[in-house]
Amino acid sequence: MTEQHYEIVIVGGGAAGITTAAMLAKELPSGSIAIIEPSADHYYQSLWTLVGAGVFPKELSQKDTAMLIPKGCDWIRDSVTSFDPEKSKLSSKQSGKFSYEYLIVTVGLQTNWTDIKGLSRNLGKKGICSNYSYKSVESTWENIRNLSRGTALFTQPSSPIKGDGAPQEIMYLAEDYFRRSGQTNQINVKFSSGMSDIFPAKKYAEKLNSLCDQRGIEKAFRRDLVEVDADNKIAIFEDLDTNELNSVEYDLLHVTPKMSPPDFIKKSLLSKEGGWVDVDKDTMQHNQYDNIFSCGDCSSLPTSKTAAAIRAQVPIMVKNILSARDGLPLIDYYNGYTSCSIVTGYGRSLLAEFDYDLNPKETLPIDQSVERLSMYILKKYIMPKLYWHGMLRGRF
Repeated sequence: MTEQHYEIVIVGGGAAGITTAAMLAKELPSGSIAIIEPSADHYYQSLWTLVGAGVFPKELSQKDTAMLIPKGCDWIRDSVTSFDPEKSKLSSKQSGKFSYEYLIVTVGLQTNWTDIKGLSRNLGKKGICSNYSYKSVESTWENIRNLSRGTALFTQPSSPIKGDGAPQEIMYLAEDYFRRSGQTNQINVKFSSGMSDIFPAKKYAEKLNSLCDQRGIEKAFRRDLVEVDADNKIAIFEDLDTNELNSVEYDLLHVTPKMSPPDFIKKSLLSKEGGWVDVDKDTMQHNQYDNIFSCGDCSSLPTSKTAAAIRAQVPIMVKNILSARDGLPLIDYYNGYTSCSIVTGYGRSLLAEFDYDLNPKETLPIDQSVERLSMYILKKYIMPKLYWHGMLRGRF
């Protein structure tokens, strides 16, 4: 099979890959950019919180990948199997080898359902649900609306995940639904997290901890879900400080699975400890190979993995790629900005914005740690439009 050459090869056609391609396509000749992406479906995953709460049908979160490929870019519907960065080449599953002048890696995260014993075969059944899959997200709303008494248990792993606030958002929405339905006294809501606190940035953690206390939500930290006994409705956690196992009975179990970089990234020369693509946290250029860049969830950038972070990263990375292409120094720097819109109930939300040092970097002239209807409207109506019609079109 003939080796194909492109000036720029983008591996991964999710939020970061499509946005990067859209911006670069405005600067480079048609046909010089290839996007290697196997999936025919593209999902706006931030919407799945509201799908799981019965606000939207899941179909609103999906579009055909073909509709989103920027004009002038070639879509290679295939999977990458290996990289040869020394020769600026890579191999794909069906389309053979590709060579490039610049490589951009934006493959997102891999969801590791099988890391929790008993989870994958019971997902969507026996009271077990998760918003982290298009296939299972509807089961979350089914379980919430059908629960009349017992324990509703929500989990978050110790591994990095997509959206630091998402595991809590569905918990707050469920608690709000139970209260509005007059079931507060019949249902106990519990949150068990592998993290050390409820949220990375202190300002928002204080607010969220206070909300849990006000609403009677029981919290436990440094506990990772390791097994689900679906027949007996028992969740088994490992205490990360003592390695002891603890059992918790549930009637509804919403699981946020462990996540990691995809396996083909982990075993490649591009990765560092943990399997992340090893890039400079300021420029997003690879620390070993100057013609490789990466941003988004699969990169080693030490910030929360959100679409808002990608929206901040891509313009800076694109400027640096164009500078490198012209033989100029890389002078655009990313400060770690990320944003999490945390829905705290039907019609209420707060907006967390912070940098690498976890200092607030709020956009609006208000205290964004306060629950507001306006922040909920932003999450529900405005952010999806900005995603589909702005960000993915390379418009900022």
